[in-house]
Amino acid sequence: MRHIARRGFSLIELVIVVVIIGIIAAIAIPRMSRGASGAGDAALSGNLTILRNAIDLYHTEHGGTDTDYPLVASFDAQMTQYSDATGATSPTKTTSFIYGPYIRSIPSLPVGAKKGLNTVAAANGAGVAWVYNESTGLIVAGATESDATGKAYNSY
Repeated sequence: MRHIARRGFSLIELVIVVVIIGIIAAIAIPRMSRGASGAGDAALSGNLTILRNAIDLYHTEHGGTDTDYPLVASFDAQMTQYSDATGATSPTKTTSFIYGPYIRSIPSLPVGAKKGLNTVAAANGAGVAWVYNESTGLIVAGATESDATGKAYNSY
């Protein structure tokens, strides 16, 4: 009698392959999802560092006293344009407007429900990405959510 050669896999072999793929997925998927949230957290820290350094440099160049922080009402212009000793701004550098610009643009909030916004205000509210205190120079995220470790974004 001739034996007919069987081609293909047995049911047992297929089940073993599916189980192995399931184990790999169970290990890999949580690691990948944590990486995405961690990237947003790192971007928030980076953006806050950039904003805080720009505010500190503005403060130093404009006298260094408690009244020499950028104003909330003109924060965007004072950070992204040239300024004079009084804080007045100009899009072009002149002999009077010698300071700045400190950043190219206000960065967008990378986390939370307000992700993508770049507005700066004195108090948190709808549409506010960054909360800024002009009397102390402190800037924090306007996001009220927390990261994976439970730390609130507005306490970074």
